[in-house]
Amino acid sequence: MKHNRLILGLGIIGLAVLILMLKLTSPTVIGPFGVLLFFTTIYIVVFCGFSFFLGLYKSLALKQESLRRKDYFYSAILAFGPIMLLMARSFGVITPWTISLIAVFLILAEFLVAKRF
Repeated sequence: MKHNRLILGLGIIGLAVLILMLKLTSPTVIGPFGVLLFFTTIYIVVFCGFSFFLGLYKSLALKQESLRRKDYFYSAILAFGPIMLLMARSFGVITPWTISLIAVFLILAEFLVAKRF
């Protein structure tokens, strides 16, 4: 239960930082380190969102109290999907082929976690 509160708090702080970055800066002003911080903050917020909804699903549907280590790995892999889509969008190559390759990568990574952990 402690981990869930920590992840939720981290997600709220990350969302606040993300909103501040979007309101107060632009990519040309913020520089390379700021862009890295932007992508990292998006990853943290999406990871916390996936972890929250997975925990909510497990507590309501499966009647389990807490998330296992494997569930956090699932959330971490799924959270990387929007980051890959944003990077592909910044290069200007969002096509069905790109989306399908990202989906295949995520499915293979989830399969690896399912078999390894």
